[in-house]
Amino acid sequence: MIEIIGNPAERTAIDAVLTAWATALGEKNVAGVMAQLTDDVVSFTLAAPLQYTGKDPDGTQSWFDTWQGPIGGEVRDVKLTVGEDVAFWSGLTHMTGTKTDGFNVDLWFRQTLGLRKEGGVWKIAHEHTSVPFAMDGSGLAELGLKP
Repeated sequence: MIEIIGNPAERTAIDAVLTAWATALGEKNVAGVMAQLTDDVVSFTLAAPLQYTGKDPDGTQSWFDTWQGPIGGEVRDVKLTVGEDVAFWSGLTHMTGTKTDGFNVDLWFRQTLGLRKEGGVWKIAHEHTSVPFAMDGSGLAELGLKP
């Protein structure tokens, strides 16, 4: 179920962008991922550094190369807020798959995407992913949380 605030008429166009982006990620298709991003995209991802600015096909390919097969995923608790030329998507994302070292990934994380409509086309302009960390002084990431 998706909660929509704002202009529901734009949902189909935004869903197409997000579906194409998620499919490209799952298939490890760098060109497909890059096609859904603005040239000046800002990304706060799970991996260091703190911020990426602009498209990074080489970095994306390097990350894809750390996976044995496809990258699985699903989303829950999705909310889409749509304005005239800006939209925000948020939800809980589940990433699964096997890394090249044999490690099985089964991770839930928080994700927010900001989209911008340019020339009538929606693109992802901002990506933020995060996991909570333990507030017990250890600073360790809470990687085992599930919705």
